[in-house]
Amino acid sequence: MDHRDRTLILAGIGVLLLLVGIPAAFLGPVELYCFYLFSEGGRFHYEGFGFGSFMFGNIASQIIGYYLIAMLFIPLGYGHLKTRRWARTLSLTLLWTWLVVGAPLTVVVFFVLVASKDLSPLAAIIAMVVLASSYLVIPGVLIRFYQSRDVKLTCETKDPNSYWVEKLPVPILVLVSLYLFYAILLHIPILFNGIFPLFGRFVFGLRGILLLDLAIACLIWLTWGTIRQRTWAWWGSLVYFASITLSSFLTLFKSRYSDMLSMMQFPPTEIEFLDGLPVQGYHFAVLIGIPLLITLGVLILAKRHFK
Repeated sequence: MDHRDRTLILAGIGVLLLLVGIPAAFLGPVELYCFYLFSEGGRFHYEGFGFGSFMFGNIASQIIGYYLIAMLFIPLGYGHLKTRRWARTLSLTLLWTWLVVGAPLTVVVFFVLVASKDLSPLAAIIAMVVLASSYLVIPGVLIRFYQSRDVKLTCETKDPNSYWVEKLPVPILVLVSLYLFYAILLHIPILFNGIFPLFGRFVFGLRGILLLDLAIACLIWLTWGTIRQRTWAWWGSLVYFASITLSSFLTLFKSRYSDMLSMMQFPPTEIEFLDGLPVQGYHFAVLIGIPLLITLGVLILAKRHFK
């Protein structure tokens, strides 16, 4: 052997992935019970809770997150335990994807935890440290690990088969992962009265939902073209993300947080809680704009892989 066998380390990572993915698969259905707790007659019910309220969308988003974690971590855990070559490739892809969307997502997850869970100050600080480490430190170490020659040769020795996912360049796989993530993410505004930023103004209701539907359909189409590495998919993606970035930034940057809340038509109980948050529209512009701009950067770097 001309390399160090990393089977045990990969198996350990696989066990950790399963220990996260399997509980997430169970927590998804259990979290649905929260709808009963907040509905009429429930322990935490308040006037106005329902489809379109902040807490309803908050609970639904957490459920989506649980299912997404389970769908990713369980297959990857199995792939690590079996030392499959595709597990290494997909792990690298997801780690690079996380570096694109992780910063704003970490902030959002922390806000959701604080808003929906009764956290003590110590628990909030611990959650902040853990989330911050999960964005930069842990992914950086893992990327270096998966890119090492020892891990690559260990997987190739244990699994001589070839998989189609290995034939695609990592930048293409990262773009595909980002497109699918954004497609899932675009479903969440539907829960909040279909809010859609359209070049300086917000669109709500059925019109906003139709625009979100169109944006999701375009992403699915671009995902298919990107997997096939077509030139039209690159140009289409460039126009799409440049438009979405500009539209979101223009709308959010000049919007006042209080005006956004009033347009959302949340129940009075939620407005009273959310109105006290020290944020403005430009905060959301930065949170949304950074991953979109990085996505454009990845797209430009991946230009040479499109035929």
